[in-house]
Amino acid sequence: MTAATTSTIVTQPARPYRRDLAELLSPLEKMAADSANLVANHEAKFEVGGERCELPRYLFIGPRGGDTPVRVGIFAGIHGDEPEGVHALIQFIQLLEARPELATGYYLSIYPLGNPTGFEDNTRHSRGGRDLNREFWRSSAEPEVRLLEAELLSRSFHGIISLHTDDTSAGFYGFAHGATLTKSLIEPALAAAENFLPLDGRPVIDGFAARNGVIRAGYAGILSGPPRVRPRPFEIILETPSAPPEYLKQCAFVAALQTILVEYQKFIAYAPNL
Repeated sequence: MTAATTSTIVTQPARPYRRDLAELLSPLEKMAADSANLVANHEAKFEVGGERCELPRYLFIGPRGGDTPVRVGIFAGIHGDEPEGVHALIQFIQLLEARPELATGYYLSIYPLGNPTGFEDNTRHSRGGRDLNREFWRSSAEPEVRLLEAELLSRSFHGIISLHTDDTSAGFYGFAHGATLTKSLIEPALAAAENFLPLDGRPVIDGFAARNGVIRAGYAGILSGPPRVRPRPFEIILETPSAPPEYLKQCAFVAALQTILVEYQKFIAYAPNL
């Protein structure tokens, strides 16, 4: 009787899926290489678990529009499982490159991936296990937060805009904080977004009192201007529902961002007459 021979197959554990950040940002990198307006900055490095990572940063310099450029920071991807804002921000930069007059008078500091490891892993938290949008101005040790805080301190932004996704909402809405003119910016922005998505009209959204899709309160530790800075920048957080088709969410974000720039230009032009 001949004994049957068997072979042992050793299966290697599957590598966890990671989104390709280089592929994601390649349109911006190609654009920046030839653009007169867009500058890429790759110097914000940090390390997680022995792996070298980067917080990508871009600067879009609009045509001259006054004595002092208006400095606005635009942030997306602080929660890694919210890709809608990331893709919309890339589309927004492509729009500005095609129509730079939309950014007349602006220096736009753009951070499409505030949480690059979370985006790679498709997780809300960073690879360090933290919700980065609860860590700001709390002496956080998270490298992404420390890098972003340094940007918020050094850039002295007149305005800060963040893009997020809410999987508990059926409509588009926003948080408005800071300068009194914020309300004058977010309402037209929401109206522009409403051309693509319905607004969330509930009186309570995400646990906060809301009116016409606008929330004035917010969570502690979110990405915001330095606490002691005066005057306060305008601070707007735009939230899209997760359920609609991707292209509609991106269109809503881009329309809202474009509207904020236009409305703030109007305010600047009118301000000397106040």
